Amino acid sequence: MSTRLEHDFLGEREIPQDVYYGIQTLRSLENFHITGIPLQSEPLFVQALGYVKKAAALANKALGVLDAGIADAIVKACDRVIAGEFNNQFLSDLIQGGAGTSVNMNANEVIANVALEIMGHQKGAYQFCHPNNHVNCSQSTNDAYPTAFRIALINKLTAYRQSLGDLADAFADKGVAFQGVLKMGRTQLQDAVPMSMGDEFQAFATNLREELSRIEDSKGLIAEINMGATAIGTGVNAPAGYAALVTDQLRNITGLDLKLAADLIEATYDAGAYVQLSGVLKRTAVKVSKICNDLRLLSSGPRAGLHEINLPPLQPGSSIMPGKVNPVIPEVVNQTAFYVIGADLTVTMAAEAGQLQLNVMEPVIAFSLFTAITYMTNACITLREKCVVGITANAEHTRQMVMNSIGIVTQLNPIIGYEKSAAIAREALETGKSVHDLVVKEQRLITQAKWDEIFALQNLIKPIYINQ
Repeated sequence: MSTRLEHDFLGEREIPQDVYYGIQTLRSLENFHITGIPLQSEPLFVQALGYVKKAAALANKALGVLDAGIADAIVKACDRVIAGEFNNQFLSDLIQGGAGTSVNMNANEVIANVALEIMGHQKGAYQFCHPNNHVNCSQSTNDAYPTAFRIALINKLTAYRQSLGDLADAFADKGVAFQGVLKMGRTQLQDAVPMSMGDEFQAFATNLREELSRIEDSKGLIAEINMGATAIGTGVNAPAGYAALVTDQLRNITGLDLKLAADLIEATYDAGAYVQLSGVLKRTAVKVSKICNDLRLLSSGPRAGLHEINLPPLQPGSSIMPGKVNPVIPEVVNQTAFYVIGADLTVTMAAEAGQLQLNVMEPVIAFSLFTAITYMTNACITLREKCVVGITANAEHTRQMVMNSIGIVTQLNPIIGYEKSAAIAREALETGKSVHDLVVKEQRLITQAKWDEIFALQNLIKPIYINQ
């Protein structure tokens, strides 16, 4: 195998001639065997690194601190990285020591070697285009890495927001389809008062749609970047005007409404925006998981449970019990939510663990947020496609449960009073008689006509006040 010799201040290493990464990436591959998930598994992060390096090259060229020919080659190399052409060269483990230095150097080395080939040189001929001196010009890992991370997060949230919105829409569609389905509402797993199943499903949609605006709020915080801060926020090694100019370039390149932080020292160590976003993901996970719990309860049975709805049957549910079908999609979404809730604690602890002018734990924050967003996106798509769109209602069964329930006595409170209603409920429970027979036939507390008025479908699902 043909190799090239590269060096850093720790020594020399042989690098396969056909790869575009260099010695510092090689060291990271040797040192960090944690997740087994390489940088290339998050292509939006690779793309964002390309955006950052391109914007830096353009700003450095405009400010006269980078040779125009070298800058142009770096820009062309970045365009190819942005297009995904070299994703397989981004191999650093997503969780690593060094505050993301290995990720930053992976990008610097790949872009430098692509630029070298564009300029007509061999890989590793860094005297013509150097990973640190040229690709990393006016930068530090401490501003390049978090800026790329934030750009990737914003772009990743776009797909997540779409999947969550589509899931909410699917519940809303069922809300329309089930509007005329009468069912018993429940509190504390006990019969409460009648309601429309359509309203129940519409409430699921409303519950999830609330989260869409929370995502947008978080994106606004994430869009504040510290590019130009370099090492600790003082802008050391960056020319005057660089921070504002590189931010403008990034806005133009990405199309995102990025903002330069007002206090670059604070922005370099603060992880508050990540905590906020993680909290939003956790909040949504809790809501989605609660809904899945409800779907499992409502579909329980079929003979010995609530059996109000039917979930699409996807696979046999038991290796020993014939005919059993389990609610596997709500179950897998529940488990996904548990992971996201746990990832939020990881982000919280990592954000708290920063010291002084830098939070070195950002790689685990990146890993946690990337995986949480991916898992929640997939969970929303799976829940919608494999479950919600195929749900059907057992309308006659739910109607019978309402009319046989003791809970309907609540409707009579304004006419016969709470005490009498409670006595009717107790007698119905003790004797097994229906509320209807006790109220209309035996005790003649109201007429059949009044009963029909009170317990008309429309009045049960959209109650009006009837007191006489």
